[in-house]
Amino acid sequence: MSVEVPEADAERARGLMVELFPSGFEERQTADGLELVAYTDYAGEERLWATFGGARATDVEPGWEDRWRVFHRPVRVGRLWVGPPWEQPPPDAIAVVVEPGRAFGTGAHPTTRLCLELLLGERPGSVLDVGCGSGVLSIAAALLGFAPVTAVDVDPLAVEATRANAAVNGVDVDVSLADALVDELPAVDLALANIAPEPVLAVGRRLGSRRAITSGYLIPDLPKLSGYAHARRIELDGWAADLHVRQ
Repeated sequence: MSVEVPEADAERARGLMVELFPSGFEERQTADGLELVAYTDYAGEERLWATFGGARATDVEPGWEDRWRVFHRPVRVGRLWVGPPWEQPPPDAIAVVVEPGRAFGTGAHPTTRLCLELLLGERPGSVLDVGCGSGVLSIAAALLGFAPVTAVDVDPLAVEATRANAAVNGVDVDVSLADALVDELPAVDLALANIAPEPVLAVGRRLGSRRAITSGYLIPDLPKLSGYAHARRIELDGWAADLHVRQ
């Protein structure tokens, strides 16, 4: 399945494709913009239609299994480098090596990059990563000296991916399967929640952290966390991330 978007909408379209197909997709330059291609089933076709308002189906070409790797390029956020294991990090970077899998979170999405930027400005302490995905934020925090680092997710695949990626990076992340809207959450210095606006608001009422970094939403969304004051906002490609401080 494929969709075509104008060049001006390319970054946002890439972000949406990462959410829809975190295990990988292909992009091709066209005369008028960009073609985004996903190798998927009927359910994926439905998601693509619902998100972009249309899609085009074509026969699968030989060799598609390895072309998804082309998309997973490393990103640099300050001192941090996030990339797949087949890429070589620069010698001056703190490397977060992430094996792209079925859990969302490779570091390429603007919301992940925004969270990393805000994380770099925080003083190390204890961390809770709500909705950890593949563990990018948890692992980055541990590499930056935050401890202890706790990560939770409702998706068993995310828990498995975070645990595996933490081991590859040689860091200690206490990751478990949990629903942040129901299960007890630990009191920490800093909470990370790169999810979506509605879950951010719901989780915000249950956090026991002194500070919180939230993202997973577009610039028009500005979640007001109960018990917190808004301290800082940064934006990238139509997405936003916010820092909140306990009142």
